[in-house]
Amino acid sequence: MTHTAIVVGSGPNGLAAALALSRAGVRVTVLEAEAVIGGGTRSHRAFTDSDALVDHCAGFHPMAVGSPALDGLDAYGLRWSWPEIDCAHPLVDDRAALLHRSVERTAVGLGRDRARWRALFAHTSNRYPDLADDILGPVVHRPHRPLMLARFGAPTALPAAALLRAFATPRARALFAGVAAHAMRPMTEIFSSAIGLGIITAGHHNGWPVAHGGTSAITSAMADAVVDLGGSIHTESPVLSFGDLPPSDIVVFDTSPAVVESVLAERLPPRTRKFYRDHTPGAGAFKVDIAVRGPVPWSDPDVTRAGTVHLGGSASEVVASEAAVADGRMPERPFVLVGQQFVADPSRSDGDIVPLYAYAHVPRGWREDLTEVVLDRIEQFAPGLRARIVQTVSTGPEQFHGGNANFAGGDILTGANTPRRLLLGPRPGRNPYRTGRRFTYLCSAATPPGPGAHGMAGYRAAQLALRDLHHRADH
Repeated sequence: MTHTAIVVGSGPNGLAAALALSRAGVRVTVLEAEAVIGGGTRSHRAFTDSDALVDHCAGFHPMAVGSPALDGLDAYGLRWSWPEIDCAHPLVDDRAALLHRSVERTAVGLGRDRARWRALFAHTSNRYPDLADDILGPVVHRPHRPLMLARFGAPTALPAAALLRAFATPRARALFAGVAAHAMRPMTEIFSSAIGLGIITAGHHNGWPVAHGGTSAITSAMADAVVDLGGSIHTESPVLSFGDLPPSDIVVFDTSPAVVESVLAERLPPRTRKFYRDHTPGAGAFKVDIAVRGPVPWSDPDVTRAGTVHLGGSASEVVASEAAVADGRMPERPFVLVGQQFVADPSRSDGDIVPLYAYAHVPRGWREDLTEVVLDRIEQFAPGLRARIVQTVSTGPEQFHGGNANFAGGDILTGANTPRRLLLGPRPGRNPYRTGRRFTYLCSAATPPGPGAHGMAGYRAAQLALRDLHHRADH
C-alpha cells in the first residue's frame, strides 16, 4: 500500500519533509499559497534598471552544507560558492573584525583574544560533523555525543552580553555580537549566546557559502527531486481551513503555529491550541535591495572581500540597538546586515552593477519607510555609496508578511527566540514536531533547529512521521 502525505508550505523545511517522505515511497502533494515556491529561500530580479539577482531572505548557508536534508541534491544542480572572507564587522575607529572559515586565521586577527577564540571554537568546529546531529534538532533529547555536546552547550546558556565580557578587544566583542544579533533578541536574556555560537561553530567548519545562482537554487533542486520521485507541487493553493486539506495519511505543516491552530482549530488538543495561539512573533526586518555600480566604496578594503557585512558599530551599540527593537523602539542607528552574495557568486551581478541586500532589525510591524536610515548606516562605513546607486527596492514588515504568512509583522524567523522556544520549541512535549493530532506534524522554522535553509526541521518531522507509520503497521 502506498501511503500519502500533504505538505502545507514549500519553504525549505516543507520541501525537505516532502523529499524525505518521497524517498521513503510516500506519495506527496505540496500545497503552496503563493505563486512562487520557496518561502524564505527565493531569489528574484528585483530591479527594473538592472538584471542583477538578489535573494529574498535567506542568503548565506553555513548550516546547510552537509545537511542530511539536502543530501544528493548536487545531482539536481545545487552548488555552493564561498567568499574569501565569511563575514566582516567594520568599526569606526579600528579596522574591521573579520570572520574566516579558518579558526586560526580568525583568531590571529583578534590579537589578545586569539586564545579565547580558539578555546571557544577550535575543538567544536573541528568536530562539527559529529556534533551537528545533536545541535540541528531539539535541545532536549538524548545526545549522541554527550561530552562534546556539553562542551559546546555550556556557554550557550549565557546571555550574549555576558559572554562578550570574556573578550578583551573591541574587534572580538563586535564580531561575536554581530553574529549573536542574528537571534534578533535582547542580548541580556539567557541562551541569547546560543544562535551566535552555533552559526560560528558551523561556519568555522563549513564556511558561509551561497547557493550558486541564488538561494532559489536550493528550492529548485529539492522541488525537482520531489517531482522526480512522483510528488506534485501546487502553487496558489492556500490552506485556510481543514476542508482545504485533501485526504491523506500524513499532514505536515511548514507554517507558523498560528496557521496550524487556525486550520485545525478544535481538532487540536486544547493545550496545543493554547500554545500555538500564544506563539509570539519576534522582531521585524526592513530590507533594501540596492543595485550599485561597483565596487562598493567600503572604507576598509577588507570588507570588499566579505560575503556578509554586519553594520552594528561596537558591541555595546549592538546590544543597545537589539534591546531597543525588542522593546518596540526604533534605534537611531539600527543593526543592519548587508549581503554581498556576488563576492562568492559573480553570476549575481549584471556587468559592473552589483546587488547588495541589506536589512535592518526593526520593531515588529514597523510601518515607516526606513530606506534612508538603512542607506545612512551603510554610508557610514562606505562613504560615497549613494553616488553609485542605480536603484533601490524596499520591503517593509507588511510586505514581508503579505508575501509569506509565516512572517507575521515582518518576523523573518517565524517566532521570537525566547529561552522557552529555544528549549522546548512551539509547545512543551516530548517531541516539538508533534501537534497532538495523530499523523499531523509541524516542521517550520518555529521548530528546532530554527531558521535556515538546512531543512532539518522538515527532515526530522518526516522521519518522525515515517516511524509513526511503521509503528501503526506493526500494530
